[in-house]
Amino acid sequence: MNSRKSLDRVPSWVPATGHALRHAGVHFDAVRIGGFLGEDVAYRLMEFTDFQAGPIVREAIGARNLYFLLPPGTAAVHAWPPPVRALTRDGRGGEAFVGIPALHGMTWPLDWRSPPTDEDPFVEPGLLHEMAVRAVRST
Repeated sequence: MNSRKSLDRVPSWVPATGHALRHAGVHFDAVRIGGFLGEDVAYRLMEFTDFQAGPIVREAIGARNLYFLLPPGTAAVHAWPPPVRALTRDGRGGEAFVGIPALHGMTWPLDWRSPPTDEDPFVEPGLLHEMAVRAVRST
């Protein structure tokens, strides 16, 4: 039986309502993947982790980017294949702000493709890199 993982305490970087911008590299690093490729990577990652992938934010408008949230300081460790982009504070990946939705309520145009949980507060960087490389090669 697969039980849902819980989030007893909300991370400090998740707003209580609506959405808010958070600086990548402070509470998390982010990996941005756009459109269909991003959805493909998210699906691969979620399937591999039995739908317990860690936090993935999805944009509903524009480029429809997905933001995979990693532990701070970990995104720049990997060489991400184009068009995948790491967003960090180290200067190599480029500084950026990421929109973070609340866990509940009206958060349009952002939502959680996979929310953070106590057990999976972040996406595992090595696994995300592997899934991104596989997805890019298959396109």
